[in-house]
Amino acid sequence: LKRQFIILTLIFYVQALLFFFPAGKGSSSISSDISSSTDHTPTKAPKNVATTEGLDSSTRTLSTPSPGLILPSKSSSLSSPALSSNGHETNSSSSSSAPAETVAVIHPQPGTHTRSRQSKTHHYAPIDLLPDHTLLQIFSHLSTNQLCRCARVCRRWYNLAWDPRLWSTIQLTGELLHADRAIRVLTHRLCQDTPNICLTLETVVVNGCKRLTDRGLHVVAQCCPELRRLEVAGCYNISNEAVFEVVSRCPNLEHLNLSGCSKVTCISLTQEASLQLSPLHGQQISIHYLDMTDCFSLEDEGLRTIASHCPRLTHLYLRRCTRLTDEALRHLALHCPSVRELSLSDCRLVGDFGLREVARLEGCLRYLSVAHCTRITDVGMRYVARYCPRLRYLNARGCEGLTDHGLSHLARSCPRLKSLDVGKCPLVSDSGLEQLAMYCQGLRRVSLRACESVTGRGLKALAANCCELQLLNVQDCEVSPEALRFVRRHCRRCVIEHTNPAFY
Repeated sequence: LKRQFIILTLIFYVQALLFFFPAGKGSSSISSDISSSTDHTPTKAPKNVATTEGLDSSTRTLSTPSPGLILPSKSSSLSSPALSSNGHETNSSSSSSAPAETVAVIHPQPGTHTRSRQSKTHHYAPIDLLPDHTLLQIFSHLSTNQLCRCARVCRRWYNLAWDPRLWSTIQLTGELLHADRAIRVLTHRLCQDTPNICLTLETVVVNGCKRLTDRGLHVVAQCCPELRRLEVAGCYNISNEAVFEVVSRCPNLEHLNLSGCSKVTCISLTQEASLQLSPLHGQQISIHYLDMTDCFSLEDEGLRTIASHCPRLTHLYLRRCTRLTDEALRHLALHCPSVRELSLSDCRLVGDFGLREVARLEGCLRYLSVAHCTRITDVGMRYVARYCPRLRYLNARGCEGLTDHGLSHLARSCPRLKSLDVGKCPLVSDSGLEQLAMYCQGLRRVSLRACESVTGRGLKALAANCCELQLLNVQDCEVSPEALRFVRRHCRRCVIEHTNPAFY
């Protein structure tokens, strides 16, 4: 415990140094250090200079790698702060001298041009006395942006900050961030020891970077063959072509988050990759986790392609994919028998026949969300109850066709149920809650919000039998304060969400 406390203290110390004493004179972050005609004027043009096409040679900088990432254009520098590689906003002190176009700058290695300024007497800070392995352990807790800033402090920190062991993850965020150039600069630096290939990078998170395009993903696909996790949520400029290339060139990819990528309609291998596969191998992709929430263009044919190419899927989230129908779920059950978590929330064209296909997943299904699927009734819930006895989580909020009969079938067949949401189901009443209390005594989270037929009798049955209850939502329900006090006495750990002003 003492060693852990010391490590945490050192981490906070390093972060404080980076905040109060940023590296580089007159700059507060990597992204704010943009060279002008008066900064580092070299006598000879270096070979590898990262600048925008057509930029005057007087604005170029030395290219010994430590990437200073993105700066907005001159027209927007006065109103929009610069964003670093981790998406944090910084006030650029040199925005007035920035070129008219965005530049991905690579800064010189610290100490290479300042030897004449160094004094003969060296004064070491206490943190300089730490061994390299301790500093590496501290750096391992820093973000992408902070690591880049550490690389600019001194030569020793430069070498340590770019240790390959620290770069298994790149995380970039920010709507104004030029993600394509940030990815290109970072991967170029990480590929120096192994040209054109970054063997250590396993995770790339670029959520919310609206400027990310197919060009950025092409760089990831070409340079990161060991990629296992890719998150590009909210990057709506990505298309099928880039996604196909990533899944084709990264055979170990297991986690893919495409939520909000409205241009993506399916997932498949590129034609070249398909031709290289042997007939015995088939056209399989090793993805286990796939999130396509808000992919509005996804249709039945696209989901059929996904299911046929991704048979190892265990987690699939299709929230608000409004074009999907029951036919799509038939292909899912046929090709992906290992699905454990499935979300179909707000897929309003999915009904009881779709749930019948989902029930064919049988014992594997643990998590199911069909919230606001108004076509689902007791018939579909009966299929789920009969063939999915190991179900742990069910979200049926807004399924107005669900009644106490469906709830009774669910309670009798799924005794391991832990979480249930049947809010805004006006036909669910105390009778259904009593069945739940009798057969599902391990319930921990129950939401009955806006269930008009629920009264204190059903809540008392739940509290008396479900002692492990941790959350109960009865907002907009006609429940007396006495019933709520009864729940609080019998379930002391339970958090009660209510709208009854008489209960406090």
